[in-house]
Amino acid sequence: MRFVDEAVITVEAGDGGNGVASFRREKFVPFGGPDGGDGGRGGSIYIQADDDTGTLVDYRYTRRFRAERGKNGAGANCSGRGGEDVILKVPVGTTIVDTESGDIIGDLVKDGQRVKVAHGGDGGLGNTHFKSSTNRSPRKCTHGIKGEYREVRLELKVLADVGLLGMPNAGKSTFIRAVSAAKPKVADYPFTTMVPNLGVVDADRHRSFVMADIPGLIEGAAEGAGLGIRFLKHLARTRILLHIVDVQPIDGSDPAHNARAILGELKKFSPTLAKLPLVLVLNKLDQIAEESRDEWCQHILDELQWTGPVFKTSGLMSEGTKEVVYYLMDQIEQQREREVEDPEYAAEVKAFREQLEAETREQTIAAKEAYRAMRKAQREAGLEDDEDDFEDDEDEGGVESIYVRD
Repeated sequence: MRFVDEAVITVEAGDGGNGVASFRREKFVPFGGPDGGDGGRGGSIYIQADDDTGTLVDYRYTRRFRAERGKNGAGANCSGRGGEDVILKVPVGTTIVDTESGDIIGDLVKDGQRVKVAHGGDGGLGNTHFKSSTNRSPRKCTHGIKGEYREVRLELKVLADVGLLGMPNAGKSTFIRAVSAAKPKVADYPFTTMVPNLGVVDADRHRSFVMADIPGLIEGAAEGAGLGIRFLKHLARTRILLHIVDVQPIDGSDPAHNARAILGELKKFSPTLAKLPLVLVLNKLDQIAEESRDEWCQHILDELQWTGPVFKTSGLMSEGTKEVVYYLMDQIEQQREREVEDPEYAAEVKAFREQLEAETREQTIAAKEAYRAMRKAQREAGLEDDEDDFEDDEDEGGVESIYVRD
């Protein structure tokens, strides 16, 4: 299985067909006059969101796309056939960015939504267009216009209302299994989750939201440790962050220190992302004796100086998870209602989202460039490690692939 969340492709629309200079030659019709047809329009290239597409892996090997050229015109005022359009299907949640200008061409958030990324050239004019009372036999025609050429970057961010955040083995995958029908892999070793997982959480009848589980972070992720920050951009479209904290880590580390480390990495990656509403979940309470649970949880909260919402759960036993679901559902519904009722608030949310999207995009690109520079320095110094998660050869082509063993 491969998960690809970014790709750079080139698209070239078809050129327009040429117009022709032709004259009507028919028995018993002297001075038939010009009858040159126009050239056909070149094919355009569209990018369309598709629910049945899960990753950008289709653009790992094929990175150049060209639409059909329009056919030339012909005599008897026959216009050339237009070139066929090309439709490239991408997952819902894909942002299309012009690599040269950095402008966002489109943001595909609904199934079937389509954006034209390269416009086909118009066909040339036949000599029929140039006839006049003083020029009855024009020999002028025009060539078709060249199709638009563009290099675009496709960026996939999962669409979810709630994003799970935490250290590896904090119980994020177990939590999303407990509250939704999603079945991510669960095991007793770190980095079990290698790609984002989505789950639909049903609070009540006709009340549901989408939750995203991303691979765990460790201290130093902003500098490339572990899986780095490559998946943090998937939290840019969430409304609420759910910070899962393991109250009894298997390695004996301090839960409060782990939680502070995650929050620190989040701020390093994107200060705007760190401003999203954050809910703390103290997880794996089943590993602590019941009589000492409250005391230990209070100790963690005191160490963190936490004043926000907090819940105590056991994802494995599904204890306390319903309370979290109901709280999240209420918060999401309140945000949605306020956006509808208060235009000023909706504008503020939109501006915040745009700032967050731009910031996460810049940070992700900067992190990749820094990593490539580091790898180049290692190669020049002869210190390159044979084991490389990022696969430099593929990254230089603009595609990031994460391999997962089934």
